[in-house]
Amino acid sequence: MSSPQPIYQAGPDPRGASRFKAFLKGQGEFLPWYYGVLLTVAEILTALMYIPVGLALHFSLLILLILQAALEAGKPRHALYQALTLAPLTRIMSLTLPLGNFPLVWWYAITSLPLLAAAWAAAALSGFKAADLGLVLGRPGRQVLVALSGLPLGLMEYLILRPRPLVAGLDFRHLWLPALILLVCTGFMEELVFRGLIMRAATVAAGPRFALYYMSFIFAILHITHRSVLDVFFVFAVALFFGWVVQRDRSILGVTLAHGLTNITLYLIWPNLL
Repeated sequence: MSSPQPIYQAGPDPRGASRFKAFLKGQGEFLPWYYGVLLTVAEILTALMYIPVGLALHFSLLILLILQAALEAGKPRHALYQALTLAPLTRIMSLTLPLGNFPLVWWYAITSLPLLAAAWAAAALSGFKAADLGLVLGRPGRQVLVALSGLPLGLMEYLILRPRPLVAGLDFRHLWLPALILLVCTGFMEELVFRGLIMRAATVAAGPRFALYYMSFIFAILHITHRSVLDVFFVFAVALFFGWVVQRDRSILGVTLAHGLTNITLYLIWPNLL
């Protein structure tokens, strides 16, 4: 008499599910780079004017990062995925907000407000304090020297991109407000997000060396829409320099001023002089 055969019920194979979980766990250290590749593809599509496809990929990436952050709750990479949501959100804001009736310089101000709110929310949810984000004075003398680096950096990037001026002429009455907008809405906001929030979260996730290179990579990728390969490499190098300064001094003051001066000279000064 033969022994009874086990009866298998239809349904998912638990061994397959466990293998999939094991695969995800094994890919943990590479997942941030996979998201970086997806961001790169989305930015290339946008730069090539496949805007609906690029925007759809950015939306998908935003959702994936939110889900990934939820899956990583309580783990070291939770804050990193939460902070990375600001990368696709940046492009989504620039592509979807109705900015056509506003002067170009006001685009920076309008898009920066929701991003600044999102950055503060992500920092609060991650438990980061002001000092964690580099919002401290640091060494004033060194901060001044770093700030002055924005002048040659602005000239170098102008020679790469040759953008049109955001204002006609160098009349101070027309210059001060666009300069203030660029200082606050690109200088401060972008330094808070990248050298503050993202680099801090990446440091918690995998250490300072990974944080420096990964933050610089993400920052450079978001400049693909300038359609200049040389500018992407230039921005990557600048991000490495700014990140190195912040890791040494724990302050984003100097790099904020340098970033602001870079963009002020890039868009306001050099186009009206050269």
